[in-house]
Amino acid sequence: YQLPALLREGVAVVVSPLIALMQDQVDALKQLGVRAAFLNSSQEADEAREVTAQLMRGHLQIVYVAPERLLMESFLVLLEQIEHGAGIALFAIDEAHCVSQWGHDFRPEYRKLTVLHERFPQVPRIALTATADAPTRAEIVERLKLEEARQFVASFDRPNIRYRITQKVNARQQLEAFLENEHANDAGIV
Repeated sequence: YQLPALLREGVAVVVSPLIALMQDQVDALKQLGVRAAFLNSSQEADEAREVTAQLMRGHLQIVYVAPERLLMESFLVLLEQIEHGAGIALFAIDEAHCVSQWGHDFRPEYRKLTVLHERFPQVPRIALTATADAPTRAEIVERLKLEEARQFVASFDRPNIRYRITQKVNARQQLEAFLENEHANDAGIV
């Protein structure tokens, strides 16, 4: 979503369920010179007001919001004002598998994101996920009213992810040895 967001006029509104992910994305985009920000519950009121002011002035290219904030009537009114002013480039619904009631990280607010289709019918919407099987993709299309949208599906194979199962003897010592011996200067998730 970042490339179309930067190529289109207006601000791209990215719906993301994770505060830490928003922060990481915004930090990375700012390092690249992209005018990006987020609005979420981790911010002090003054910081949120400043981001909102930047939005209203058309100074942001990408803004990340949690679905709960996006669904607030006051925020929807703000988006309508932006749409009539600087414009909204697109809505990107990240981690769209959260719409699925059968998913492990189901968020009921994701089901209500049809409001984007209803209130902003001319603004493009894209839904993104790396973890949706065919039934979940169908549910995303139905729930988010994306029946006319094209689907792009790639392999679930992630060559940068490795799985290893080891008998636990001394977990801390094993972890330290693993990191020192095999990944001394790498980043990753264990």
